[in-house]
Amino acid sequence: MRELVPNLVWIGNAHDLRDVKSVLGRGIAAVIDLAAEEPPVQYPRDTVYCRFPLVDSAGNAPWVLRLAIETTSRLIQSRVPALVACGGGMSRSPAIVAAALVRVEGISIEEALARIAAVGPHDPSPGLLADIRGLS
Repeated sequence: MRELVPNLVWIGNAHDLRDVKSVLGRGIAAVIDLAAEEPPVQYPRDTVYCRFPLVDSAGNAPWVLRLAIETTSRLIQSRVPALVACGGGMSRSPAIVAAALVRVEGISIEEALARIAAVGPHDPSPGLLADIRGLS
């Protein structure tokens, strides 16, 4: 699990997502699960758990992409500590967090991805990024 914005935004993988004790121990109040191929995780009732099943390529439903980005953006704007996770933590979660940062901070997606790269590896699917760029 990589902390992108101190005490606010973490990017993780399926293993991180399943380590409920570690997630809650960091003060994370909301979890965004993007891994279509993974089963949902059971969190305590007072933890917000949002599941937006995305595939790691082009072809995701635009409305699901919009919801994932908008939810992540709103959590950042509201200062709610959140984990955004996908299967490997390398493509979908960095792409969605980058798109959220574009909305919240008014930066380019390239700047957002560079910020994410500064805290750890990432490899967003070109198709997924193209779909995100194509949203209006």
